[in-house]
Amino acid sequence: MPSPIRDNAARSRFELEADGVTVFMNYRLAGNVISLDHTETPAAARGRGLASRLTKGVLDEMRSRGLKIVPRCPFVRAYVERHPEYRDLVA
Repeated sequence: MPSPIRDNAARSRFELEADGVTVFMNYRLAGNVISLDHTETPAAARGRGLASRLTKGVLDEMRSRGLKIVPRCPFVRAYVERHPEYRDLVA
């Protein structure tokens, strides 16, 4: 089971560690809107659903913080399209 999502503010990214790898999502915060720019999963860890877990965790956290998102990352954009319960977060 992966560890919880971590906000690494010093590197402007959210991180999820699982199975010895770190999956991350770069972001830019401006006021109450956060741009989710890029999601990266190491090649050896792809296909395990780690990026989806990270994205869900980030979106849930943004909802709890009352932030809107700009899904610039194609993965995040596709995730929101497949999960309409998060569409209200899009700025």
